[in-house]
Amino acid sequence: MRSNYLLSLLTLLLALLVVCHGVVPATARPQLEEEEGEWDWGRRSEDDDEKKGGPSRPQDEKLFLLQRSKQIVKTEAGEMRVVKSVGGGRIVDRPMHIGFITMEPQTLYVPQYIDSSLILFVRRGEARIGSIYRDELVEKKLKTGDIYRISAGSTFYMENTRERQRLHIVCSIDPSESLGLGSFQSFFIGGGTHPTSILEGFNRETLANAFNVTESEVEEILNRQRGGPIVFVSDSHSPSLWTKFSQLKEQDRLQQLKRMAGFQPEPEEEEDEQEQEQEEITWSWRKLLNSVFGPRIEKSGRGRASSESPDSYNIYDRSPDFQNNYGWSVALDESDYSPLKHSGIGVYLVNLTAGSMMAPHLNPTATEYGIVLRGSGRIQIVYPNGTSAMNTKVKQGDVFWVPKYFAFCQMSSRTSPLEFFGFTTSARKNRPQFLVGSNSILRTLPNPELAAAFSVSEDRLKHFTKAQSEAVILPMAEETAPPMTTEEKKVMKYDLKLVRVPKVIKRFGD
Repeated sequence: MRSNYLLSLLTLLLALLVVCHGVVPATARPQLEEEEGEWDWGRRSEDDDEKKGGPSRPQDEKLFLLQRSKQIVKTEAGEMRVVKSVGGGRIVDRPMHIGFITMEPQTLYVPQYIDSSLILFVRRGEARIGSIYRDELVEKKLKTGDIYRISAGSTFYMENTRERQRLHIVCSIDPSESLGLGSFQSFFIGGGTHPTSILEGFNRETLANAFNVTESEVEEILNRQRGGPIVFVSDSHSPSLWTKFSQLKEQDRLQQLKRMAGFQPEPEEEEDEQEQEQEEITWSWRKLLNSVFGPRIEKSGRGRASSESPDSYNIYDRSPDFQNNYGWSVALDESDYSPLKHSGIGVYLVNLTAGSMMAPHLNPTATEYGIVLRGSGRIQIVYPNGTSAMNTKVKQGDVFWVPKYFAFCQMSSRTSPLEFFGFTTSARKNRPQFLVGSNSILRTLPNPELAAAFSVSEDRLKHFTKAQSEAVILPMAEETAPPMTTEEKKVMKYDLKLVRVPKVIKRFGD
């Protein structure tokens, strides 16, 4: 009886040891990878792979889509939303947030500075951007397709000058210089109860002495604005303060901004015509403190600053870097637009015709962030071990990102082109390496070694790699194109009816 009890106890202990031996490694390994800052690629253990006949990895269809959107500003005059980047880690060489600004006709984004640099892309409409550059106000009129940089800490304002058209802006938000308190922090120069001006943080006596006005005047100025960060500037909507500010001449607006920040220039500095050092002066929190508590703002170099700031760059006016019957692409680097050098960010724009694809390729120097501007399609991204990381549909408004070194491709739907714009984390010339096409690296590598790697004959390898005569942007065979949705089938059915329209009529329009 006792021997049976001891045997049962020994069997139970052995079972517990087996269970513990199997559980501990399975739980310890992911924790170690997390502590080392590495991403879990979803790899199964080698034992599991052998049991199932090969390596396997679960696929997350939305892994490389940025879907964490936050509304930063919302008023009757407009809004700003920010799509936040993924967190840190070795795979994320440089996080970047993407902002979407929408402004109603005749509205103003009030003067402010933020703790992150911006690269603006005017998707639709026209804007007037005013900013402080080398201590002078510089205004630029931007139109659709224009790209413009605003450095971190530089005071700026933005106005939709059109009377009947909304303004749509897409921008990169570089958090590398930020305070780390969120997507970014806005420090509003002008404001009142909403938004609150940074001047509100000082007591009334200090501000009255600094501005050389009465405390009641300070109280009146700081309590009038209630419309929010984006306000109307037409007489029927906006407070008179911003209406008058918008109607001032350029030089008068500069003086108004300086008065808001408590800065008055020295007379001798206005008269001195000597060139200032080639260094951008930004309006920062430190300078604001100096302007309130100190006699004058410090400047690097004497003399009146030049207002010849870098101009905007229109990406639609540039000839495509590559173009064929299936689409075109444009890429801007620091040699094309010098302000990109200060941000270390590149810009690109790609347009794929219906039923075409960007050939599978990889970026060896930069992570890529993209925004679908028009149309729909599909994006495929591949893990380093050759398994699928993401294969998902995208549509207008979607934001995606691709880590450097990862192979990927974009495909348009059969019924509409796919246009996407984006930013890269390097301002140097990007040289993507294409895996397929007439410019493929498979054609550049030596045939004997590559044939041995694939374990095929050289003749068969040559036939395989040279079958595609197109480069960069390729046509898709009907059997390999993404399956059609119900809506696409309806559009295709409608398009087939148009084929019967006489050719003479079709020459005059769609």
